[in-house]
Amino acid sequence: MKPVAFEIARPASLAEAAMLLGPHDGAAKVIAGGQSLGPMLNLRLAQPSLLVDITGIPELTRVETTTDHITLGACVTTADVEDGRIGAADLPMLAQVAGRIAYRAVRNRGTVGGSLCHADPAADWMTALAALGADAVVSDGARHRTVPVARLMRGAFETAVNSGEILQAIRIPRPSPGARWGYCKVCRKAGEFALAIGAVYADSERGFFRAVVGATNGAPLVIDDASSIFGGAREPGSSVQLDEAAATRLLTAAGRGADAVRHRLHLTALSRAAKEAGAS
Repeated sequence: MKPVAFEIARPASLAEAAMLLGPHDGAAKVIAGGQSLGPMLNLRLAQPSLLVDITGIPELTRVETTTDHITLGACVTTADVEDGRIGAADLPMLAQVAGRIAYRAVRNRGTVGGSLCHADPAADWMTALAALGADAVVSDGARHRTVPVARLMRGAFETAVNSGEILQAIRIPRPSPGARWGYCKVCRKAGEFALAIGAVYADSERGFFRAVVGATNGAPLVIDDASSIFGGAREPGSSVQLDEAAATRLLTAAGRGADAVRHRLHLTALSRAAKEAGAS
């Protein structure tokens, strides 16, 4: 199939983009890499009257670094992250996650911000950035607000980015030298959508020990205090091992334990992520 007829606009600023989006009351769509929206257009799952191409807005491809954070413009591509072009040597987990996403052709075009805004439950960036404690910076062209990535996704393909707003950037805290990270994605084969995702991030200097269960039927399940499923707080250098009984209780309470097969896959992903974190 082919998409319905639409117009395309290429604004030069966030303010211009927001102005274009505002009057269309949901009939306009933002496009960047197009790796998710493109197929939806061809299948007519999305039928916008206007596409707003934001790739020409300079601040959306900018990378800013400070002592405490690295901020990625929303149009930074996954390949930029994979190839180390964002200057985040102390965040090697970003390149690790990027290199496992889909295929190289997709990574060359697909953007980090686009993945977050598409809000596919099986996508990597939502789970990984939630685990890292990242924030999303959202703008309507005049004002900015910050939303923790852990709360950005409201449900499958639904986010807290309102009509007329654009995801401008993702601000990621820099880890301390002793931080540990584990990430596991369970797929039928490399490049396919995930059946389960587990992420574990421990940074004792910041008092941070988080686990995230991704590839659910909706938003990732964020466990801010992962000691509850890993047998208590862990010191640097100690092993990290999943308490399956505790994890089962938590998943069940969150409504994620009804499907026995998916439940086992989630436990497997968490367990492997924990082992990877313990070895890092």
